[in-house]
Amino acid sequence: MITEIGRVLPRAPWHLSAPHVAAGLEVDPARGLAPAEAAARLAATGPNQLAETAARPWWRTLVAQVASPLNLVLVVAAALAGVVERSFTEALIIGLVLLFNGVLGFVQERRADQAVAALRGLLSPTARVRRASEVTEVPAADLVPGDVVLLEAGDRVPADGRVLSQVRLEADESGLTGESLPTAKSVAAVAADVAVSDRTSMLHMTSIVTRGRAEFVVTATGMRTEIGEVAGLLDRTETTRTPLQHQLDRLGTHLAYLAGGAVLLVVALQWYAGRGVGEIITLAVALGVAAIPEGLPAVVTVTLALGLRRMARQRAIVKRLNAVETLGSTTVICTDKTGTLTLNEMTARSLWHASRHYRVSGEGYGPGGTITAEDHADPGDLSGLLVPAVLCNDAEVHGSTLVGDPTEGALVAVAGKAGIDVAALRASRPRVAEIPFDSALRYMATYHRRGDVVDASSRAPRTSCSAWPRTCGCPPAKCRWTWPPAPTSPASSTDWPNAASACSRSRRAPARRR
Repeated sequence: MITEIGRVLPRAPWHLSAPHVAAGLEVDPARGLAPAEAAARLAATGPNQLAETAARPWWRTLVAQVASPLNLVLVVAAALAGVVERSFTEALIIGLVLLFNGVLGFVQERRADQAVAALRGLLSPTARVRRASEVTEVPAADLVPGDVVLLEAGDRVPADGRVLSQVRLEADESGLTGESLPTAKSVAAVAADVAVSDRTSMLHMTSIVTRGRAEFVVTATGMRTEIGEVAGLLDRTETTRTPLQHQLDRLGTHLAYLAGGAVLLVVALQWYAGRGVGEIITLAVALGVAAIPEGLPAVVTVTLALGLRRMARQRAIVKRLNAVETLGSTTVICTDKTGTLTLNEMTARSLWHASRHYRVSGEGYGPGGTITAEDHADPGDLSGLLVPAVLCNDAEVHGSTLVGDPTEGALVAVAGKAGIDVAALRASRPRVAEIPFDSALRYMATYHRRGDVVDASSRAPRTSCSAWPRTCGCPPAKCRWTWPPAPTSPASSTDWPNAASACSRSRRAPARRR
């Protein structure tokens, strides 16, 4: 039962084998949870969502705009001007300034809150899970410990979980660990005391699958995930006042003391001079009101609102008006580079092919940009360089959006700038086998059917080999490695690279390198 899961499952699932974790969660990965069991676990664990802080009531937002010593001094000054001095014009002007100050700040902050709520409403993530031996799509909020989730390249990981099976799986965990490069995942268990970034047998909530596919069993949801712990720390962080607010508070306090001291001094002098009590009070109130700069709060609010407007043009949402000033007072910024100061995008800038050097323009993964030769001559046909780069590649680019590894996305983008129709090329040469990328060897190879032969495309440091049937030099009618292989041939899809090399050596034909 769900009440026993926390006791059965140890705290370090990355240190256990995948079958052990599944057994601890009382789930058969081949079948998944039964719908009734999933519902019971959901009732026990709650939705798979990060806790959100309670929204501040509108009246508190309005009161916060005027709850400062300077504004309180202005309120007292307006009251004295209207009641004692009978200067209703002065009291009305101060009241209008306070009203303008409060309404402007209130409207700006409410707009920011509504924008954030609208962005949150656009996110309705779903997850593909196996339940009762059937693969179905459910809201990510309904995931529970023990659910078996299926992922492909481009999917966002909906919860923390232990990898059960994977094929060339890599995940972008930069939002959690700060690592700019995707992390290769595996089924193998790792040590219990490793850092989050080294838990290669785990997938974490909010990370994105950049390559491959996988199945994993959910081990933690909601605030019990790693990103949930980070969110909890942020919620427990106290909100402090900005430097400008501290300075205005000190200014208001100092003005109140100075005005009070000046009023007492004038009252004492006028009393000593023999003036009447009514005249002394009127003079003291007029002096106190004149000493308060009633236009200062309005000037500060308008200045901050203009700064907020400029930031909004740069598509930045500022939830608190006073936070605009904080950036101007910052001396040191500690921030993660990837995705914050940079876009986590890679772009090909130069090419070297057939003893010629080329420059590439354009940003990101969009089609904008050109390829020009440094000798200013016609670039010529670059398909010999870029076709293998596109075929030996798992990334897909839709418009300017990348699904896959940033490095592979840069290769797809530069091929598009060279006029290559990536989708048509891949459709005309379907992949039939591959050697997955090995980070130690820095090598990957794929095999593609082209008519009656199978071409090999590879990516390795400094070289891309052309199709191996032409490398081996065998006539297609006599080469036993042509497509399709003979039924009695001992070769399988995993043997093709070795077979190509052996055939190449036996014919002593040098490999063509591009």
